[in-house]
Amino acid sequence: MLGEYRITGRRTSEIAASVEAGVASGGLPPGSLLPPMRELAGVLGVNPNTVAAAYRTLRERGVIETDGRRGSRVRSRPASTPRDALRMVVPAGVRDVAEGNPDVSLLPALEGALAAAARRHRQAPTLYGADPVAPDLARIARADFDADGVPPGPVAVTSGALDAIERVLAAHLRPGDAVAVEDPGWGGSLDLVPALGLRVLPVAVDDDGPRTDDVARALDAGARALVVTSRAQNPTGAAVGAQRAGELRELLGRRPDVLLIEDDHGHGIVDLPVYPLGGVTRHWVMIRSTAKAYGPDLRLAVLTGDEVTLDRVRGRQRLGPGWVSRLLQYAVVELWASRAVDRAAVARAYGERRDALVEALRERGVRAHGRTGLNVWVPVADETVVVTRLLAAGWAVAPGAIFRVEAGPGVRVTVSRLEVAEVPVLADAVAAAVRAGVPGGRND
Repeated sequence: MLGEYRITGRRTSEIAASVEAGVASGGLPPGSLLPPMRELAGVLGVNPNTVAAAYRTLRERGVIETDGRRGSRVRSRPASTPRDALRMVVPAGVRDVAEGNPDVSLLPALEGALAAAARRHRQAPTLYGADPVAPDLARIARADFDADGVPPGPVAVTSGALDAIERVLAAHLRPGDAVAVEDPGWGGSLDLVPALGLRVLPVAVDDDGPRTDDVARALDAGARALVVTSRAQNPTGAAVGAQRAGELRELLGRRPDVLLIEDDHGHGIVDLPVYPLGGVTRHWVMIRSTAKAYGPDLRLAVLTGDEVTLDRVRGRQRLGPGWVSRLLQYAVVELWASRAVDRAAVARAYGERRDALVEALRERGVRAHGRTGLNVWVPVADETVVVTRLLAAGWAVAPGAIFRVEAGPGVRVTVSRLEVAEVPVLADAVAAAVRAGVPGGRND
């Protein structure tokens, strides 16, 4: 079961540390099955509750995962090794289309908004006991949700979308519970779920978002929560359309106990409408971050959902950071109220680059996906070959391993800093790299 490695320790912390040491040294390689708790307790001469507590600690740290009667195993990639560690260092002179950042020329200037926030703070400083959400921020956010058909609910503010997802999952789930997550999907979510001691159940994605049949399979397998990207899915650019939304709503309507988390990643940068799924299950949220449209350093997301979930999120938040800075909230209010971002122009700018690349690749016999947002996903036969050859040709793309669990290999190309005039050159390089690893030179 464990080969030559021996787990040692008498206390919970010692047993957990012994397992972590084995993982770090390679003595417990990925997939290693740990002994049943009672068996290990007998070997170590401790109470089974001590081993149970150690295993619980390891699950919460993302070192192991537990799958019911199948027991506990070392994760294929412990949470201590985030997917970002797989990103390459881009050599000087190489064009970086891997990083995933927005086009800074499309982000609004912040000087006026921050100055306005400072003036508001001077007139009425935020002190302990104040409402954690600025009333005008809640009003504008709620009006935006209403305009898009999102069901009624209170508004909370978190430090970005991933912070919101973590708080919502923690509000309802416990270590060992399963979460249905898009595959390929956002590396942050794919890392966060096991880091919370939860199990990832991957769900296949097409251009219209998570496939209904795969969502049903994950729910049948015991998923207690589903995370869906409404628009501009990272890395594929998928967006949930009207038909897919109807199918998912019908499916979820038969599963009212499933926790639904919608991440509207494309809010502010996408011109396709959003088709909300919330309201058909008892507990649900929709999250909208300011990162892509207004700048990643703003670190603010708004979310709405059912009363119980929002109450739990805000209650736990009070015991930690307390609230997201009102100064930051005031700045976002100013940006929203002044219409500092021309959403249609931003969507058009990204769309022109993305569509041009997808079409250029199609003309060269290369299948690619990029319906909305900043990214284009290219399925490939061998990620290493494609990434290496593109690097040699002067282009850095993101390896698909960052974004997938069971999905086939691919590479992600971020178009935000790409000029339309560069598209043919990049498409030629991608097509050549794909042909290098596929007999016949096609990826379909």
